[in-house]
Amino acid sequence: MAQASATITLPVAADRVWQLIGGFDSLPDWLPYIPKSELSEGGRVRRLVNPDGNAIVERLEAFDNSARSYTYSILEAPFPVTGYRSTLRVVGIDGDQSSRVEWSGEFTPAGVSDEDASALFEGIYRDGLSALQATLAKATA
Repeated sequence: MAQASATITLPVAADRVWQLIGGFDSLPDWLPYIPKSELSEGGRVRRLVNPDGNAIVERLEAFDNSARSYTYSILEAPFPVTGYRSTLRVVGIDGDQSSRVEWSGEFTPAGVSDEDASALFEGIYRDGLSALQATLAKATA
């Protein structure tokens, strides 16, 4: 099983960051790569569409509002992995005046090396967290 992770520290209160990213259907609010999200199965499954028109279907596995985290798995996606499970978490730092956002995942590569699969998701996570930082900067400008 391979792993990937990325972290960013933001000068924004953790509760404010979680308010933006904590909804399982909120990716289009902060991640330009995902312009559309539709929920089904009572909000536990999201169907995302990327700019290439490819579907990404994910299931919410765990949600903890007080810990500001959720874990999800991929049911369908154009990625060369199986058994994908990821967690997105917001941790308050500096007395909750700032926050650290952690995005991590584990998966089994399918047809690619562990290193290539890990590099793919590390890039996705890093780009996503950079987009989050840009969205928050625009909101406070």
